[in-house]
Amino acid sequence: MAAHLKKRVYEEYSKVIQIPPEEAPQKKLRLSKPSKSAALHIDLCKASGSTEALQYLLQFARKSVEADSVEGVIRILLEHYYKETDNSVRLKIVSLLGLLSKTKGFSPDCIVDDAINALTTEKSHQVLAQLMDTLLVIGSRLPDNLSVRQRLIEMACKHLADTYFGVRNKCLEVLGHLGTVDSPLSRDGEAHPSLSGLRDVQSVISDYFGDQEPRVRTAAIKAMLQLHERGMKINQIIYEQACRLLSDDYEQVRSAAVQMVWVLSQLYPESIVPIPSSNEEVRLVDDSFGKISHMVNDGSWMVRVQAAKTLGSMLQVSHYFLEQTLDKKLMSDLRRKRTAHERAKELYASGEFSSGRKWADDAPKERLDTNAVNLIASGACGAFVHGLEDEMYEVRIAAVEALSLLAQSSPSFAEKCLDFLVDMFNDEIEEVRLQSIHVLREISTNIILREDQLDTVLAVLEDKSRDIREALHELICYTNVSNKECVQLALLELLKNLNKYPTDRNSVWKCLKFLGSRHPTLVLPLVPELLSTHPYFDTPEPDMDDPAYIAVLVLVFNAAQACPTMSSLFSDHTFRHYAYLRDSLSHLVPALRLAGRGVELVGSAAGPGSVESAQVFLQDSLNRTNTIHSLEAPGSQDLLDFTIRDLQRLGELQTELAGAADFCATYLRCQLLLMKALQEKFWNMAVPLCLKQNVMATAAARQILEETYKLEFVYSGLERRQVATVHHVRLQARALQLVLTARTRKGLEPLVSSCDKFLQEVDSFQRQFLTELPHFQESFVGKLLELMPRLSSCKTVELIKILQSTLRQSSMLPLTLPQQLHRATATIIEPTGESDNPLKFTTGLVVALDIDATLEHVQDPQSRVKVQVLYPDGQAHVITPKPGDFRKPGPDRHRLITQVYLSHSAWTDPGHVEVSLLLAYSSSTSSKPSWADSTDSLPPPEGAIEGTIPFSKSVKVLIMPKPARR
Repeated sequence: MAAHLKKRVYEEYSKVIQIPPEEAPQKKLRLSKPSKSAALHIDLCKASGSTEALQYLLQFARKSVEADSVEGVIRILLEHYYKETDNSVRLKIVSLLGLLSKTKGFSPDCIVDDAINALTTEKSHQVLAQLMDTLLVIGSRLPDNLSVRQRLIEMACKHLADTYFGVRNKCLEVLGHLGTVDSPLSRDGEAHPSLSGLRDVQSVISDYFGDQEPRVRTAAIKAMLQLHERGMKINQIIYEQACRLLSDDYEQVRSAAVQMVWVLSQLYPESIVPIPSSNEEVRLVDDSFGKISHMVNDGSWMVRVQAAKTLGSMLQVSHYFLEQTLDKKLMSDLRRKRTAHERAKELYASGEFSSGRKWADDAPKERLDTNAVNLIASGACGAFVHGLEDEMYEVRIAAVEALSLLAQSSPSFAEKCLDFLVDMFNDEIEEVRLQSIHVLREISTNIILREDQLDTVLAVLEDKSRDIREALHELICYTNVSNKECVQLALLELLKNLNKYPTDRNSVWKCLKFLGSRHPTLVLPLVPELLSTHPYFDTPEPDMDDPAYIAVLVLVFNAAQACPTMSSLFSDHTFRHYAYLRDSLSHLVPALRLAGRGVELVGSAAGPGSVESAQVFLQDSLNRTNTIHSLEAPGSQDLLDFTIRDLQRLGELQTELAGAADFCATYLRCQLLLMKALQEKFWNMAVPLCLKQNVMATAAARQILEETYKLEFVYSGLERRQVATVHHVRLQARALQLVLTARTRKGLEPLVSSCDKFLQEVDSFQRQFLTELPHFQESFVGKLLELMPRLSSCKTVELIKILQSTLRQSSMLPLTLPQQLHRATATIIEPTGESDNPLKFTTGLVVALDIDATLEHVQDPQSRVKVQVLYPDGQAHVITPKPGDFRKPGPDRHRLITQVYLSHSAWTDPGHVEVSLLLAYSSSTSSKPSWADSTDSLPPPEGAIEGTIPFSKSVKVLIMPKPARR
């Protein structure tokens, strides 16, 4: 006992203190990158000649340079520049100086003095031009340094007298990019203390409009245009010089002069300019319109294209000059006609009248030169006629586009140019025909087609190009015709088109829908003939499977919507056919009130305030769900169930709010799945006793992840806050997956890597949505960010416990809706999946399947839309359509017309192939180098496509393989 007590005493009152050995201070390693300037210096020093040095410089140009190494590299290059005697090497060094000056994070003000000193001592003209280009780069990088800019302008003015055209070009370019109005220049380019001899930058540049070198004249005009783009107002006195340059011998000068004249016509449209050799005066915009119209007859087709395009933007021109471009006849020697009163007054004032005794005693005393007194250049008469008849199709397209812009601003001009546009439907180039159809569609509200014009238009329906035919169907939808014969002619031609090209069925039906709704009174007298009715005899009932008969019914029923008396001409089977088409083709057949024949069909038209009330209902539904603060609150699951059901029904009733309602319902469904997975009774049970619940929770987490990708990439118009909310739900699903993995699996190695990846995602969320973090303070992510220092250093088991408790305590984030929200949808038109006729092919060979689909609200469909083919044996192939397979008939609408080639070697029996459209998504970004010459040699970013989302209903196609031939 004593021994035991003694031992306890020693244990309680004795203390052993171990002094840890003094830790040696850790050596800090500093990783230094190899100096690029030193490597470049070594390479240039060991070069045996100029050729080898040039090779080293070319190799160095392909490498990237960090911002902190740029200054050292520039010093090495400048040092070698002063030693080098070969012009080509010095030229490359100066070029590298300009490229290095563009590096982000580097300020090139430290090399201004060296570049200017090199400019004063350089003798080679090519190197001088490159030095001016480098100075231009430096000046563009230092827009706020006025002293540097002034020095560069002075150097540019000083070297404008150089004999080499390249130096003068670069000097003019520097003046255009850096020159200002409030910095007067002396004649020798240096600052002058007195006011005498000072000139503006514009006058300095305009002096070179008459330079003997055409490339310098072009550079001078472009420098003046650059001043205009920078916001400086160009003086009107330059107008005469620019007009003289329109007759220059050099093509590029004339092209730049056309642009210069157009700029002045927009700056001073109402200014009055005199007509040479005449007392007449016209507005500047009219005079410039005539001169640019004359350029449509230029010898260069590129100048003609530019002149035609420029005419389309001159909307302030007088109506008289505008109409003259459609008439080749000259206007009375192109002079203003005097009235009879003016001529009589002149004779009375002169006191001379013709006695009739002397031959031609009343002849005009003046001799006229028609080339000198023109109000408008003779080439401008019929300018658009010449443009539409040009041998180059690019000029014809430009003329058609210009007519479109001018006709939209002038209804009378639209009527006059109608015949010319209709004639372009017979052009031999498909692109010209297509463009003329689109133009006529744009101005169709201001015109009414005559029967002869409509006959020319409908002749294009024989075209083999599907794009041409569909564009013409779109044109007829919005075209007004003059009489009932035009409607009958259009119907007959469309039925011929339907018989020749059965794939145009939907487009023809849509065309007849609009044709009937726009001309109800013209369709009314044609109804007995169209429906083959007789006042005394019963006619046979037509076949409802005939697409031509359906087309006629679509025309008649849409006309009957605005003509109530038309229903009295219908037979009994027509009413039955209406009921059938109203159910099967509701988007083509309107709701009508047809009473008196045992049929009472009343359209359910929405009231004027239905959309507003639906928006209020949608917002109220969201406000009710925002009251749920805890995912485990009693009754919250029922509230979410009812709200999701209401939102789905709202999207079906109101197509305008379908995207927003579906987005909200999908988000609430994610919250409901998360709520069911975090039930309290599931988490309090042992792992072996809840295997079924584990499987349900795992499936819920996977479904939440899929839904979040749909929310982010299928819907367009999302704001940054909504994207952050979607990412927050995705992080919750990731955390749920991580907790379930820890509960069901053994082994820590895969779990540790999963935890590290999850922490990286949390950190990425913080960096990506830094401005939105105040809205996530009480959420799951907000609590994790508060515990982030602890999470990064704790063990894996503790991290899992923290995630589990944080998930169960997290509250539901309120959802706010953006102004415009649309869901990307796709509808497969062909194949329909309703045909019982199988598509036959030989086993082992390929068969082409035509696909026609309509895409709505899809961003960048050329790179995101894929076609998936699911074979009967379970194999799935994803095909990327060609960019040329996509058309854009309207805003936020695309059309996919492509072919998919099917092949399978193991088929023996007929089977169905499922075709659907997928939407590919990616969140990876690629970075570009800061200063390299080109990025052609860079490898493409890996993982460009991360996944696909189905966004169309699948269509089944029956395919029958035939045995392979032996």
